[in-house]
Amino acid sequence: MIKKLISLTMVVLLIAACSSGDSSPPLDLEPADRDRDRSTEERREPVSPTIASSGDDQTFEEVTRPHPPADFEFRDYGENPFTRADEDNLSTFAIDVDTGSYTVMRQWVASGLVPPPESVRPEEYVNFFDPGYASPDSETFAVYADGGPTPWTDQLEDVVLRIGIKGRELAEQTRPDVALSFVVDVSGSMEEDGRLELVKDSLEMLVEQLHSEDSISIVAYDTNAWVGLEPTPGDEVGTILAAIDELSPGGSTNAEAGILLGYDLASEAFDSEAVNRVVLLSDGVANVGEEGPEGIIEQIARDVDRGVSLVTVGVGLGNYNDVLMEQLADGADGHYRYVDDLDEAERVFIDELTGTLVTIAQDVKVQVDFDREHVAWYRLIGFENREVADDDFRNDRVDGGEIGAGHAVTALYQLELAAGVGPSDRLAEVAVRWADPERGEVEEVRGEVTAALLEERWDDTSSRFRLATTVAAYAEELREGRHATAYDMVDVADEVNRLADELEDPDVWELAELVSSIAGAGNRR
Repeated sequence: MIKKLISLTMVVLLIAACSSGDSSPPLDLEPADRDRDRSTEERREPVSPTIASSGDDQTFEEVTRPHPPADFEFRDYGENPFTRADEDNLSTFAIDVDTGSYTVMRQWVASGLVPPPESVRPEEYVNFFDPGYASPDSETFAVYADGGPTPWTDQLEDVVLRIGIKGRELAEQTRPDVALSFVVDVSGSMEEDGRLELVKDSLEMLVEQLHSEDSISIVAYDTNAWVGLEPTPGDEVGTILAAIDELSPGGSTNAEAGILLGYDLASEAFDSEAVNRVVLLSDGVANVGEEGPEGIIEQIARDVDRGVSLVTVGVGLGNYNDVLMEQLADGADGHYRYVDDLDEAERVFIDELTGTLVTIAQDVKVQVDFDREHVAWYRLIGFENREVADDDFRNDRVDGGEIGAGHAVTALYQLELAAGVGPSDRLAEVAVRWADPERGEVEEVRGEVTAALLEERWDDTSSRFRLATTVAAYAEELREGRHATAYDMVDVADEVNRLADELEDPDVWELAELVSSIAGAGNRR
């Protein structure tokens, strides 16, 4: 059973009320016994897989990884450990709606490769898929919870709790005007495997969605940066398309110069009544000027603070810097997408354009207060680079994440419950805190999770819950997670194929093909 926990009609705390005190004190009870200390578990030996062709008898563990493409950069953020609820009952993190890690994986697998473990951020895999949450009618968010046992936990008695947030929808015809400054990487590396052509095709798709009151400008950069198109009304399609067509690759890569010039144009075209965004399209390589995200973010901080956030769109396989693209978006209050083909470009620039551009909540943070009596251990799956100190949940100077119109976010917790927990027992309280981007007011909602929301059998859980946990298991296996010990990639492929039959969702069919190609299980569509 999935239950809507909280919405703005339940409890709204404006900043004056929120900052006046902490949440209720945690229960001070004896810890539950357990058979094994999770903190002493040994990490399993990592495997080095490759893709086995359909019908191959080899499995994921039995083959070796082929040579990866050269010059890619990912970062290993580690893996959240199990935490004893009696020692630390609070879990706090910033929301993340990025999906780039998933589409990077898709590009690698489509190229006959298994992505590096450090490229995998499980929450971005889970949040690529429709979670099945209903949109609120008027509130900023609806918050949901459900859960139950899964075949993917390393302890059979454990359960997984799914917490979901769904933002309100905004119809395309009612979206505000936009002032967009596109920053396009035209360095020599963008000539590889048609990267720049994919960027140009993507921009041409977006032009078709512009209104007459929208504004678009283009900055191009290689060794230096220059203006390819001054701020131009959205209905001057011929002028915009001609500027896109002029883009051609060559030279080194001065991302700093391109982004700074893009922000200069965005400042020039700034419209207080519109949505103002800078959109970077690049393979993330930077070899001239400032090469790291921190130095660039520091220089654009003033514009970001007044609402000009940065959306990053990555392209390319080898010679790709995932770290720069993801960290720039996180640090500049934006989103990170990775476009591997025209279908994904259509998703980003047409199907999800409003959500990509229109922010409904800023600095979104979540805090889960686990009940010390009824929850023995917990582990957040993913969000390792979005951790927030518990004491900073109500510190509004500490950055959170941004949510666009219609966006959904899912967080999964693996739990070991205490003995004797009944349906009416409280497991946790979920609090969500954010700033309204128009009024600047800080708001907070809270809701309670009880054991009644947990199903007793895997087959009784909702299909979207089963999908989310199976996708997380796939991500855990790819990143060689220490808790991915109760199953293998063939097991994941079997379950994804069942879910594809049940859900009839094209994204799930595609996932089934991807997992099956890695597992060597064949496509049983």
